[in-house]
Amino acid sequence: MSIDIDPLREADGITVTDHIENTQFEVYTDRPVDPRPRPASDHYFPVDTSVAVETGSVEIPRVAVVETRDGEGSLLSRGDCYEMPDSTYHVGIDPAPTKLYLTFDAGFSVSTTDRTTRIDLDAPATVGLGFRSLHQTPAGTITTPTDPESLMDAVSLLGSALQTTSPERSFPTLRGHPPLIEPGEEFRVPERVEPVESGVRIVVPPEYRYLYPVVSLAYYFAADVVPGDAPRIEGDGWTYPLEPEFEARAAEVLRQSFHMDCLARTEGFYPVDLHERETTGLDLDWGRLYDLPLAERLGEYLDVPFEAVEPELPQWTLTTDVRPDPGNVEMLPFVAGELSIVRSPETVTPADDDGGVGVGFFGGAGRNSAATTRREVPGGGVDLDSRGSPAGGEFVRGAASAGVTRGADASTERGAVPAQTEFVRPEPVDTVEHAWVGDGVPLDANKATLDAYHRRLEVGQVEQSRISVLVVCNDDQMREEGNVADLYGLRDMVQFDIEVRHDRTREEMRETLESDIDFLHYIGHVDDRGMQCADGYLDLTDEDLEIGVSAFLLNACQSYQQGEALIHRGSRGGIVTLSDVANSPATKLGRIIARLMNSGFNLRTALHVAKRELITGHQYIVVGDGGTTICQSRSGGIFAVDVKTDKSKNYDISAKMYPNGPYTNGSLVGLNLDSDTMNYYVPEEIYISDVGRKELTSFLELELLPVFVDGALAWSDQLAEDQGPGL
Repeated sequence: MSIDIDPLREADGITVTDHIENTQFEVYTDRPVDPRPRPASDHYFPVDTSVAVETGSVEIPRVAVVETRDGEGSLLSRGDCYEMPDSTYHVGIDPAPTKLYLTFDAGFSVSTTDRTTRIDLDAPATVGLGFRSLHQTPAGTITTPTDPESLMDAVSLLGSALQTTSPERSFPTLRGHPPLIEPGEEFRVPERVEPVESGVRIVVPPEYRYLYPVVSLAYYFAADVVPGDAPRIEGDGWTYPLEPEFEARAAEVLRQSFHMDCLARTEGFYPVDLHERETTGLDLDWGRLYDLPLAERLGEYLDVPFEAVEPELPQWTLTTDVRPDPGNVEMLPFVAGELSIVRSPETVTPADDDGGVGVGFFGGAGRNSAATTRREVPGGGVDLDSRGSPAGGEFVRGAASAGVTRGADASTERGAVPAQTEFVRPEPVDTVEHAWVGDGVPLDANKATLDAYHRRLEVGQVEQSRISVLVVCNDDQMREEGNVADLYGLRDMVQFDIEVRHDRTREEMRETLESDIDFLHYIGHVDDRGMQCADGYLDLTDEDLEIGVSAFLLNACQSYQQGEALIHRGSRGGIVTLSDVANSPATKLGRIIARLMNSGFNLRTALHVAKRELITGHQYIVVGDGGTTICQSRSGGIFAVDVKTDKSKNYDISAKMYPNGPYTNGSLVGLNLDSDTMNYYVPEEIYISDVGRKELTSFLELELLPVFVDGALAWSDQLAEDQGPGL
């Protein structure tokens, strides 16, 4: 059992120990209690463990919101100070180190102090206490030989993390993190990893190129993966073929089934007004589908042709390419946990490389070609030429010394990408984001690494009072970007420690990198000798460093290898460059990334949004864990807003919602607009027409957001101050 309940020894109440999350907390009562087991089914929501105690009050040592439902599950009240009359209630307390639910028959009152939340019953009664692990860390590690058939047994256990097989598993809090996988001579499963019997089977040939693309399906369906000739999904009495176009069919099944689960779950715990349910063209009995077992429900979902569902599907967020190599098996639980579409390319197209990577971006000639094109960047600055190289000889950030400029025909002897670095061009994706697992440096994709993902687990639920940001500028000609410090910390209720340092020596830079910093924004020169400092170069690929920096932006030419070294030595994730970058657009991109990270965006999504504004963004990629953030957004989720101003008075807006942190695929979201009261599920894009100026201005005042006004990037705080866009 993942959660243990024991009486307190020195106070009245119980101790709750979550062995998955390695957390322990106390729940206080007004008298000594002897917790006794109680059926988990007594609770309205799924729980891992339930006990009953006799008490007149329940108190937890943190400020929380109390949500009260009646005996049938209908929501009655939500807040931190209210009273309810005599009746049967299901009560949830959030946040807590585990999901915490109470059920009892009594009137009660809710009160809070600056440190506690308390429920006082009108008279002592039997209270059922239910606990469910947040399960954001794996329950254990499966050891397995890495041949495909053995690995199938391990992949079949990824779904053990699911808290339910109902459509509610489309909520992220009911999925849980899959168990880890590591190579070993024998197959071993830890005690807390228990299979879920869903009745779904996935049949694929015993080859990595067939196994890897179904890992997200195996996790989400809690499916048994078994060897066979013709790829297919099976349930009792039905079969769904996964050919032709195996990888595309697997992706379609994930998107279709997830969408239909989000629609069906409105018949369950949360009967909300869901936009996707109100606008669906599917004429199905959702109440009946909700009540079916998972395998039977999935079979009926797949009876609906994908072509009938596709027009109403939101754009999926992430595609991950996992090379079909046994060395990549340890990444599979992380990929599945993100519900990523997975491809497993056997071959990959090398990026044409004649000494740089400018050729790799836009299909042009190599970096030494004499032909150049100079283009204006929206909002000022100079763009790259059509091949991604700095055009017109503009000052770039990889010169050997300050003040040296290099054009498209500059020598590659200094600052060139080392020959041993293999750049690859993955196939394009239809998703918002793209990650790459395997050898090679991918153009325009997140280079995901195992050590960075493991550090995600080590971070855990850190309750941090202040966020440390360090801006280092090692070149006087780049001082303009050093002003990004003003863009960090523009937040209510989030405290930042922000420092700006100039002209660091090698020793000072080493100390900086070893210090405990949440985000490093580096501005300066990088070449094959390393990061330029006031007294020479610090090469992170040679130095024996223990890196304390959690996340970073290395806004310098060809900073990939230095950033990769940071990841291998302790960082979680960062943004780096693959080629020379001209100073003006690099400055602009640095300022955009600063604002987005400050707004709660993760690295991968921040770079995606920045690329909408600057074509030079395609010179940058994310290394390590692309889901790394430095803070949470004010509302929890993150989104970018588009505003069209072609109307004389009112506006048409759209808001693209992105999975982020705990608010991943399936989270419920809504916009704080009087003209729209619907709920949506992430990763939907919300369209609202004819929004008035006053309403839009009030909306923009709520949170710091990127806002594209007629395609050009602005910021909500500036627009709100101007009383609306385009005015």
